[in-house]
Parts: sequence; C-alpha cells; structure tokens
Amino acid sequence: MKYIKLQLLLLLICQLGCHSVKGGFEKYSIDLDATPKSPQLFGKNVISTQFYERDMAISPKRDEIVFTRGDHKQNYRVLVSIKRSKGQWGKPEILNISGVYQDIEPFFANNGDRLYFVSNRPIYGDSTRSDYNIWYTDRIGSAWADPVSLDSAINTPDDEFYPSISSKGNLFFTATRVNGVGKEDIFVSELVDGKYHSPEPLPVEINTSFYEFNAFVSPNEDYIIFSSYGRGDDLGRGDLYISEKDSSGEWMESRNLGSEINSSYLDFCPFVDWEGRNLYFTSERGIAVDSEIKNMEELQRIFNRIENGFGNIYQVSFEELNLVEK
Repeated sequence: MKYIKLQLLLLLICQLGCHSVKGGFEKYSIDLDATPKSPQLFGKNVISTQFYERDMAISPKRDEIVFTRGDHKQNYRVLVSIKRSKGQWGKPEILNISGVYQDIEPFFANNGDRLYFVSNRPIYGDSTRSDYNIWYTDRIGSAWADPVSLDSAINTPDDEFYPSISSKGNLFFTATRVNGVGKEDIFVSELVDGKYHSPEPLPVEINTSFYEFNAFVSPNEDYIIFSSYGRGDDLGRGDLYISEKDSSGEWMESRNLGSEINSSYLDFCPFVDWEGRNLYFTSERGIAVDSEIKNMEELQRIFNRIENGFGNIYQVSFEELNLVEK
C-alpha cells in the first residue's frame, strides 16, 4: 500500500510538469541550445516546477534528460526522465527502477546506455542498510535493468554521493572518510583493469577543512566544478567553485564562480553539457516578496510559484565562466 500511495503521489508530481490550460495540458519546450548570459530557469514548468528539483544529467546523444524530483521536504525523491523523439520532448516519467527508495544524482556513461545514481536502497543483501550508496543500471531496450551497486571499495556503511565519471572511467564522488581533508570531501577512484581502486581525496587546492561536495569533472579531467560551504568567500549557504589543471597536470587553487552565478542561497549540483556549452546547476534561490501579503490567495500564489525557495535547475552559458576547454 505504501508503494502504491508513493507511486500515485509522484505521478501527480510528474503531471504537474505540464501547465493546465482549459482542461488540457500545454507542454512547454526545453531548449538545450540556448546560451543565456546569466542563470535562467531551465525547463520552466516541465523540469523546474514548484516542487523540489535538483541534480540532472543530459545523455551524450542529448535525447534524454534525467533529474531528481521530490516533494517540498524531500521525503520522497525519484529519478525522472524526459525524452526527445523527432525533435519533440515528451512528458516527464519516473524511471522504471525508481519510486520506492530515495533515488538521486544521475550521471550518464557508456554513450548513455549506463546510468549511475545514488540510492538509499538496501545493499549487499543487508535489509537493515539505508545509507546512500552509488549504483548503476544499464539500458535494455526502452527500460533500465535492475540496479547494481559498486563494490565495498567505494560503498561503505557511511554515505557516498554524486558520481561523476571521466572519459578514463575514473570515478569522482562525495564522502566523509577518515583519510579526508575536511568535514565532507571530494574523492577520486581510478579505474584500473576494469576495477575501481581505493578512493583518495583530491588535494587541498580543492578540499578544505570545510564542506566540499557534488563535483562534476570534465571528460578530460582538466576542470572540476563543485560546491563548497563555509569558506571565507562563500556568498551564502553554499557556492559553486571551479579548479583547473595547470600545464603540468596539477590542480590549481579553486575559485568561487562569483555573484554572476552564485546567490546568497544554496547553489550546488553542477552539470556541464559540453556540446551545448552550458552549465546547469541547482539553486534554492527565490523571488523576494516586496509587498504586504494581504490575503490567503496571495499567500497561495507565492507558494505555488516556481521560484519559491525550493530547488530548481538553472542554465547559464559556460562561456560566461571565461574558461576555454582544453
């Protein structure tokens, strides 16, 4: 019964990705080729809605977007897919592997036929486990196969978050471990002969004594964009930072992406579409109420608007970061 209720709730959430007009649903377009000079809501009323959206990935063929949608308190979170066929985007659908557990943070690999993600589903046959671990699923036809967990070199009884895979197959992710640098760190596990080796924290140019999390690494591992909270130049509740490698292949000191990208609210979950030359990220920024709320209708309108302080996904041209892909 709990499963059925959750499915019905999330079906409603997905349907609200379309705007009701005169008894029907008007589908809004998604533009992967727009390159806004400042952060703009992405997929308004389709991907970004009045619910909580965070972390997204675009398939290498750019014909599918997978993102996380949850209720307002994120008690329920699922992976949602929206696909493009013959130039038209369809409606958001919950992935066939999602809807029971907390599933978040997708990342495409293997030309889009493998999807990594994070889930708190039981692992290694232990029904008592509810920590977050990294899983993957392979595409079989139009569906996804039963998820497979990474081995215990990666997944521990503590939490592992936000997988990002480079062209070499190396895995970057977030965790808190005894060999870390700060309160939460970004780790890398090298793929050697098809097996992930023991993860190591990235250097102090990236990890600090504060919180570093949710990193997206470029395919060639020459850029990394991540979130951090607690630094002296933090503009709010967490900002996006970037580090580049120098000519010798060493990570340079990371820098805040600045007020043109970051806000005084939490900004996190970066993803870069290299073909579209866009940075996508999640933000809890909202629109300030600049007048007195005089009645319940006005309060309801504020609550129902998209930028209501819950997570939304934003799009901005990568060129605005003043970087050149190496």
